[in-house]
Amino acid sequence: MRIGFIGLGNMGRHMARHLIHAGHLVTVHDARPEAAAEHLALGARWADTPADCAQGAEFLITMLPNPRIVEEVLLRGGAGAALPEGALWIDMSTSTPAAAERVAAEVLDARGVRRLDAPVSGMARGAEAGTLQIFAGGADDDFRIALPVFEALGDPDRVLHVGPLGAGYTVKLMINLLWFSHLVATSEVLAMGVKAGVDLGVLRSSLLASPAASNFLENDIMCVLADGDYDDSFAMALACKDLGLAVDLGRDLGVATELSALVEQIYRRSKAQHGDLAGEMSPVRLYETLAGREFRLPSPAAALDAATVTV
Repeated sequence: MRIGFIGLGNMGRHMARHLIHAGHLVTVHDARPEAAAEHLALGARWADTPADCAQGAEFLITMLPNPRIVEEVLLRGGAGAALPEGALWIDMSTSTPAAAERVAAEVLDARGVRRLDAPVSGMARGAEAGTLQIFAGGADDDFRIALPVFEALGDPDRVLHVGPLGAGYTVKLMINLLWFSHLVATSEVLAMGVKAGVDLGVLRSSLLASPAASNFLENDIMCVLADGDYDDSFAMALACKDLGLAVDLGRDLGVATELSALVEQIYRRSKAQHGDLAGEMSPVRLYETLAGREFRLPSPAAALDAATVTV
């Protein structure tokens, strides 16, 4: 397949590399030309502009930071107008149905360009390993055509067709919203428990043995508890962007978002305190301050021992 790929950031650079390794003819573009060095070394073609990247492509994949940049690339950058008739635009960004619909109305629909929204989950680690989850919204036929491409980027068992156009964007926003909510709720619980004198490892193992157990508590927070790693592969600025999009969607749909809005406020407070580039788990640090200590298990071995405490 002739694939144009725009957006070689923390995740996109790995995704483009997997497509090259899968044997596709890949043309790449990014606002930072240096980001394409490894791809050019592997045989990819460089495009000076978004329009050049889309020219002649059967598929155009965009992996961009926000809806504004998606529109900038497809409209003012000329990528949408450069796509040939019958091409398929696959937006894998965390964006919104409204942004894609504006692009379609302006340049795609009249020219017979099809589209899928297919955001991903799995963080930079999943992108590097080729094990991303992919949530695709769009026509059945377009999904089937794109499936070999998706399977080169993610875990084939977790490439899901989640509904019509827009459903992929929505599912991804809901996943992020719930994950961020888990982080805030878990951090608050740990802060109260340890400040009340409960050992952190015992508290965590007790929660895992209870109906309150979660994947976040079992797996995701371990990078903080074991290594003090707040995951700077995904920046606070992007986390706050995603939360804002989710809250805006709820408002547009007439769904009350009191809890979600509070989670967004906590994230924005952490961003103000820790910086735009701080890791997405930095709000944990707000609760560590309240508890008067960092949330750390003594060592990986101690973490394992704590997880096996009988409660």
